[in-house]
Amino acid sequence: MNFGEKLNFINKKIEIAQKKSRYKNSVKLIAVTKTHPFSFIEKSYNSNIYSIGENKVQEAEKKFKSFEKMPKIERRFIGHLQSNKVRKCLSLFDTIDTIDSVKLAKKVSNIAKETNKDLTGLIEINTSGENQKKGFLPKDIDDIQRCLNLPNLKIVGLMTIGPNTRNINMVRCAFKNLRELKDFINLKNKNKNLTELSMGMSGDYEVAIEEGSTMVRLGTALFGARGSL
Repeated sequence: MNFGEKLNFINKKIEIAQKKSRYKNSVKLIAVTKTHPFSFIEKSYNSNIYSIGENKVQEAEKKFKSFEKMPKIERRFIGHLQSNKVRKCLSLFDTIDTIDSVKLAKKVSNIAKETNKDLTGLIEINTSGENQKKGFLPKDIDDIQRCLNLPNLKIVGLMTIGPNTRNINMVRCAFKNLRELKDFINLKNKNKNLTELSMGMSGDYEVAIEEGSTMVRLGTALFGARGSL
């Protein structure tokens, strides 16, 4: 399939998953353009995909060209952010989807305030408990709370990576846990400030949407392996 055919196929799957879901959320498709050239960003934008995801600051710095012809572009950082890369990251991206510690949240907030930039972010949650993954554990409520009211950083939701397993029930449980954590935090704070759930990638986005995802991050499903388009 060419890019257009893949996108049509994905959109149909998203629509079916939305119909199955009890939550009836709108779903934003984030094109994960990491490891792909700038032309893939252009290809996505010209196909009405306005959100792109990159996971390395250094790669993005080299790759990003002029976005003058892309006024609707939304550049999302989706990788592990090292403290020494925060300043450069804020100059390149509109949102950070992987706030994985109180220390990082404060660093982002401080530099955003210093540079007079307001940005949004997502808190990364390790819903599967896998040691190799970054993020807060669901039980770290107090630490998560400390990230929610920092200046110049508006946390709008939660993000997770599904467990590395073919067991669909385990994957579904992880996504359900993230949704329930978001609801708990909103209830605890007596508001609904957390509205976004970024969960679901190429191998599990349909299940994620069924469980209430509002954002899916797709790379391989859209572009295939690196260099295949």
